[in-house]
Amino acid sequence: MPNNRLDAAVTLPGEDFSRVALTPEAVVLLRKLWRQHGPLMFHQSGGCCDGSSPMCFPAGEFITGDSDVLLGLFDISDGLKPEPLEFWMSREQFEYWSHTHLTVDVVAGRGSGFSVESPEGKRFLIRSTLMDWPV
Repeated sequence: MPNNRLDAAVTLPGEDFSRVALTPEAVVLLRKLWRQHGPLMFHQSGGCCDGSSPMCFPAGEFITGDSDVLLGLFDISDGLKPEPLEFWMSREQFEYWSHTHLTVDVVAGRGSGFSVESPEGKRFLIRSTLMDWPV
């Protein structure tokens, strides 16, 4: 994994390591989107098709609950309102991915029409690596 990634603040009780990070390219796009839409959040549902990609929404637009896990909080402020960007994952999906570290990256292409990056001609995706310690 690149050393220049932005690791999320740890949110899971009893853990002392970040489970999710952003590439520098993802940070640049997220700052642009934050200026357009205000504070943002991610949700990874694990559904089919676009549901398997991380979806970016204005903060609070996607309602989370007991069936979701907060994997991390990002500070991408850099002059923006200092509010953390939350990264959520469905609990069921987390059970499958609990042994991996996730990195949110951005590539050219169209993702879901519901995710705020869609009009930019870019889409977020997850790159995963196996963790080298037991979880």
